[in-house]
Amino acid sequence: MAKKAVDLNLRILVKRYLNFIEIEKNYSPWTVVKYSHYLKVFRTWFEKHYAQEYIEKLTPEMVRRYRLFLVRVEDDKGHKLSPTTQSYYVISLRAFLKYCRRKGIKTLAPDKIDLPKSEDKRIKFLDRDQVERLLSAPDSSVMSGIRDRALLEVLFSTGLRVSEMAKLDVDRIDLKTREFSVVGKGRKARVVFLSARACTWLDRYLSARTDLYRPLWVRIMKNGEYDPALSQEKLRLTVRSIQRIVEKYRRMAGLPIRISPHVLRHSFATTLLQNGADLRSVQEMLGHKNVSTTQIYTHVTNPQLKEIHGKFLK
Repeated sequence: MAKKAVDLNLRILVKRYLNFIEIEKNYSPWTVVKYSHYLKVFRTWFEKHYAQEYIEKLTPEMVRRYRLFLVRVEDDKGHKLSPTTQSYYVISLRAFLKYCRRKGIKTLAPDKIDLPKSEDKRIKFLDRDQVERLLSAPDSSVMSGIRDRALLEVLFSTGLRVSEMAKLDVDRIDLKTREFSVVGKGRKARVVFLSARACTWLDRYLSARTDLYRPLWVRIMKNGEYDPALSQEKLRLTVRSIQRIVEKYRRMAGLPIRISPHVLRHSFATTLLQNGADLRSVQEMLGHKNVSTTQIYTHVTNPQLKEIHGKFLK
């Protein structure tokens, strides 16, 4: 009995599962942190209401009550979880149960848990004119402006996630072949490509740098110099710094909607699809594991639908 209590202890099982997705599944550290949070919420709720039960005793009725808890729970500001966020909690629970069953624990089958219906995602993206206004906003007469122009050009021409941008190093960029590799979500490597204009601005930025620092995007003081008190990694622009740069030039360009680096990723994808790129190719360039993820762009980028509409409704 003592062995059973240890084997089915929810805290231990969750810890083993998190180790599994980090080591065996190669999930990113950020994904592991999020799953840890989602499962901690479930574990806290389960232990509060079913203190004497093991996870193998989980029933559909228990899950229904947990789902009701997710619908009703509020944060410190009185905000409730959106349907999309609720689905993340449920997805993590289903994945955890799948792991438990693989380990021989006869708990509730994951497919017995339905996902919450989420709202249709509204994709925010810039049209070509708005992109050009944003890209031309930095002052290219100063070093920081050259860096920012290069950064914006690379964001738009590659569709990189902001976390991927922040990790780029100088020695990984090949301006001759106009391509380089990145490791994205799930630690999946892919090749990304640079436009000719992005290469031009990258070359100008790198030529203006007199340092030998490894990070591609570095902090630059107003005088165009680097803070000598900072190490290489401290000089590297963070995800938050890149987000602030994008928002700064959004305001300067007078664009009416708040944007983030991810909006430039959306703009990259929609521009490709609007100009005839096939879905599978865009999926590869974005680093999506499943083409279903890429399909969120099709309802706003399908030129055939507009053509058919115009043909029959003059």
